[in-house]
Amino acid sequence: MSKLVTVDIGGTHARFALAEVSGGRVVDLGEAVTLKTAEHASFQTAWQDFGRIAGHELPRAAAIAIAGPVKGEVIKFTNNPWIIRPALIGEKLGVDAYTLINDFGAVGHAVAQADEEHFLHLTGPDEPLPGEGTISIIGPGTGLGVAHVWRSGGDYHVQATEGGHIDFAPLDTIEDAILARLRQRYRRVSVERVVSGPGLVDIYEALAGIEGRSIQPQDDKALWQLGASGEDSLAAAAVDRFCLSLGSIAGDIALAQGGSGVVIAGGLGLRIKDILLRSGFAERFCAKGRFEGLMATLPVKLITHPQPGLFGAAAAFAKEHP
Repeated sequence: MSKLVTVDIGGTHARFALAEVSGGRVVDLGEAVTLKTAEHASFQTAWQDFGRIAGHELPRAAAIAIAGPVKGEVIKFTNNPWIIRPALIGEKLGVDAYTLINDFGAVGHAVAQADEEHFLHLTGPDEPLPGEGTISIIGPGTGLGVAHVWRSGGDYHVQATEGGHIDFAPLDTIEDAILARLRQRYRRVSVERVVSGPGLVDIYEALAGIEGRSIQPQDDKALWQLGASGEDSLAAAAVDRFCLSLGSIAGDIALAQGGSGVVIAGGLGLRIKDILLRSGFAERFCAKGRFEGLMATLPVKLITHPQPGLFGAAAAFAKEHP
């Protein structure tokens, strides 16, 4: 049994927890502590603050998930001023072993190791994710994360990808209008321009244009709240359209990766789980022409683990340091 500190660093928050791993798997994950990145001068000072909160000396091992690329001599964040130099992690944090992983790669490890109780059935056969083959993972959030887990012989491999940047393909006249609006701003429109948190604004404004409505500018957080609650019928229509597009893209990714199961991840998916279940997500997922029958055989789940980044980072450490 090994003890470690597992960390999930984003733009606004850094989450910390203590974990125990054994035999290549996570056996325990402690309660998460969330710190604001803006209130700490560096990752090292946040680490030390977590140590004070924990009230004891921290384990000499770390699993660190980062919202961005983890290669190179210097790691910089898009939305936070911290800088991490991997070569100095041991010295700065006082650890003897560590794992650095992209945040969506960590989600892939969470999918591979989380118990069945942490998955909500969305569509397809109501059965566990397959123990062999490829599981496609799609995670809408600030952008659109895409990865897959390949399982074979009781082992697995996680591959993070840039699948969120494939081309957006409309399926009806409403999506034609959404694409036309986005094309005024971008030479090339990727799927994450539509299926992401900020993408709801463009969907909403495109729908308003179709109806000739005059609307007040809204940010995506307000629109998600208005749409999910049903307070604003146009925002609700935008949320429903988002779910349709998510179903289409999830199906495309599964076809491209040869997925035998699919997992929707990301905080946004979890927040709209009830809407997803009663939306046209399932129909759009299967709407693949000659492959409709095949798509209907794939179990599609939503991961509901409360801290998939922390759990997944610890799982990645367990796999790298068995």
